[in-house]
Formats: sequence, C-alpha cells, structure tokens
Amino acid sequence: MNQMQEMQAEMRRKLAEATFTGEAQDGAIQVSCDGTRQVTNISIDAEKIDLSDPEALEDLLLVAVNRALEQAAAFEAEQGQAAMGNMLPGGMEGLLG
Repeated sequence: MNQMQEMQAEMRRKLAEATFTGEAQDGAIQVSCDGTRQVTNISIDAEKIDLSDPEALEDLLLVAVNRALEQAAAFEAEQGQAAMGNMLPGGMEGLLG
C-alpha cells in the first residue's frame, strides 16, 4: 500500500511539472497548461488576429485550450499506464495495451 501511495505522489509531481502548449491559427493564440490540466498561460499575438471579432477570438481560444488539455490528458494516461506496468509482475506489462 505504501508503494502505491509513493507512486501516486510521484505521478502527481510529474504531472505538476509537465507543460503542454496548444496553439491556434499558426501560433496567434497559445495556451499552456500543466499535467494536472491547470491553465498556466495564455498568449495572444494581436498582429496575427482581428481583435475586433470577439467570436473568432473566442473560437481560437477554445481550440488552443482544448489542444493543450488533450496533450495533458494523453500524458496523464501514459504516466498511469507506466505506473500500472511497474506494479505488475515481470512480463505482464503488455496486458495494459
């Protein structure tokens, strides 16, 4: 049980330290988040987009946020599979897919 708690703590640490960036419209909007899916930064290049069109800006923000969050979710899934693989007896890691 103690080993499981240590592995969970290690996984939380890795997730908190990881950074992912989603972009929209060739980098006009960039959104960064960590592996715990907390948005940590939003960057908007006003020279690449029309700030007078709020609907387009909102759409681009959604795209960039979702891309960053998708990367974070994939990383979390990979880390979870790796942790589970480490807990299985030798040779059984392939059972997780």
